[in-house]
Amino acid sequence: MKRREFLASASAAAAALVLAPRISFAADGTVEVIVGSDQNIADFWSNVVVPALKTSMPDVDVNVTVANGNSGMMALADRALAAMKTKSDPQIDLMEAFNPRNTVGGIEAGLWVDFADANMDNYAKLSSLAIDTDFGLPYRGSQVVLAYDADRVETPPTTWEELTAFIKGNEGQFIYNRPDKGGAGGNFVRRAIHEANGRDPSLFTADNYTKEKGETMLTPAWDILKDLGPSMYQNGSYTAGNTASLQLLVSGVVSMVPAWSDQALTGMRSGELPPNIKLTQLKDLAFVGGYAFCTIPSNSVHRDTALKLADVLISPEVQEQIVLQIAGFPAIEWSYLSEETRTANADIIPSSIPAFPDGEWEAAVNDGWYRNVAPGISRD
Repeated sequence: MKRREFLASASAAAAALVLAPRISFAADGTVEVIVGSDQNIADFWSNVVVPALKTSMPDVDVNVTVANGNSGMMALADRALAAMKTKSDPQIDLMEAFNPRNTVGGIEAGLWVDFADANMDNYAKLSSLAIDTDFGLPYRGSQVVLAYDADRVETPPTTWEELTAFIKGNEGQFIYNRPDKGGAGGNFVRRAIHEANGRDPSLFTADNYTKEKGETMLTPAWDILKDLGPSMYQNGSYTAGNTASLQLLVSGVVSMVPAWSDQALTGMRSGELPPNIKLTQLKDLAFVGGYAFCTIPSNSVHRDTALKLADVLISPEVQEQIVLQIAGFPAIEWSYLSEETRTANADIIPSSIPAFPDGEWEAAVNDGWYRNVAPGISRD
């Protein structure tokens, strides 16, 4: 699924250093952190996470480098696996926003540290909603929520039934983006799919797609979305991206849209989303979301220090800054954060964070939506 676009003021970032398998690393003794996200996340590591580690380890040196997308991360992870086989230095100590499953044979070979067995002081504070694999440490999350104009929507919906009733009862006041043009609209579509399948996200896994299963499980969702179509903005218009939907909301053209939590919160704090724009989450089954994970090669030369850095990353102090500075969800339980932060985010604190697989399911969702829900819309 294509990741969200950020609001204009939040997307400006310094040029990232492109990584290649033959990258030149810092001097011996320096912990190498490879960031798979944007420069703003690398800045957060450099300005918040590393200084937090230095309070207990003032002499530690940490080098934070931005990778060139997933291909750069994959190349470095493959090199770490090769280094394990040759018992050499992988020259990587921690990888940010990298799924350990992406390296074929890596988990089976013992490439990644098992965080559940690493005796980390803060590991027990992690939310059960965030843990996906013992070999990836969750540390920040985001989720699709509903953004609405509080001047026109007195009581926002809290269930799918209430949401669809709102759409039908307020014709032209709701819009979502095409599912292949951004995750906000894509996860609105996935919420309809979950609704059509007993609100059971576990029915969809990365390896269980078949054409027959897709037809059986997706067709009822197309019926739901087709039924909503005439009540949408302009009797069935759909924006070309997450930001476009928010722009229609801000301009007063519509009164409710699905939006990424971090994008919306960033816009609210910067003033791009005015005070009348509020956020809420469905309580019967929330919209799809997820977490960014960190991995540590088990053959890292600085494995112990990298683990201390990871433990600091999920400490309440740093997790609070995840919310305050980069508008993410904490990976630890919200109860460990300050009352002020909990109160400010009460309407969007998730009780569930459903997932939905990519791969063949994603392709089937996008193709099926265009074919069945919006056949008159070009995919260009």
